Amino acid sequence: MDKSTLAIIVPCFNELDVLPQTNERLGTLLNGMMRDGLVSGDSYILYVDDGSRDGTWQLIEGYVGSHVRGLKLAGNVGHQNALMAGLETANVDADVTITIDADLQDDINVIPDMIKKFDAGNDIVYGVRRKREHDSFSKRTSARLFYKLMEDMGAKTIDNHADFRLMSSRAVSALCDYEERNLFLRGLVPQIGYQSDVVYYDRLSREAGESKYPFSKMMSFAIDGVTSFSVKPLNLIFYLGTIFLLISLAILVYVIVSLCRGNGVQGWASLMLSIWFVGGCLLICLSIIAVYIGRIYTEGKHRPRYHIEKYVK
Repeated sequence: MDKSTLAIIVPCFNELDVLPQTNERLGTLLNGMMRDGLVSGDSYILYVDDGSRDGTWQLIEGYVGSHVRGLKLAGNVGHQNALMAGLETANVDADVTITIDADLQDDINVIPDMIKKFDAGNDIVYGVRRKREHDSFSKRTSARLFYKLMEDMGAKTIDNHADFRLMSSRAVSALCDYEERNLFLRGLVPQIGYQSDVVYYDRLSREAGESKYPFSKMMSFAIDGVTSFSVKPLNLIFYLGTIFLLISLAILVYVIVSLCRGNGVQGWASLMLSIWFVGGCLLICLSIIAVYIGRIYTEGKHRPRYHIEKYVK
């Protein structure tokens, strides 16, 4: 039986500091897998440059050879779209793809286990973190809340799974049938429905570079996951409504204290509380409706997700 051709897809955005270590480690792993007969000798690493401004593309071009390819996108289109660009490009000649971030935190040593599970008949293999000891308390808490919220919303997600996953060629082809302009792959891939499995690993500390997901970006990503779209100006209305609700609570505390001291003004409390509370609720409701209208607006334009500037191999 012929061995499958593997494409390891690595999205890159300003990864100049970390890419040398990543290329060395992935190259060593891939050569070992080809030597052991796990994958074919045509397997390769595909780096997808998502509009980097720090010389990342020049570094990628220097790595291009028999087992390294480079895909340069025209501008920064976002992590999810960069992943999709890599998947669609690699699916032309690869039997199986694995997506992994360039920050050296996902454990590449479980990739052979992913291939073995693929050979056993699984079209999708998810990389799942065992624990989150390297994350801050706020990030661990927000992650748990996010996955719980997605579950309550009826979305299919894999707990503690990001974008470290294996997909067969037919699974990628099925994913390409989803035509959303704004992608949330963690929610889309489980909807494909093909046979799947998981491999567990311990996430490592970042060795170089900076995280591309600060708290503000994580919040935006969470909103995208719930609504499958991000309309930032409209989301500001939601935050404004929340502030109004907090102000109404502050006024409530002030009114209670004033009444206890005998300084309350008749009618003032009910009027102010009503204005701030009802106003806040209305803004929150309107913002939720507006986000879904924004989704319809964006999807209706059918704009391309990305443009390829250069593909070298």
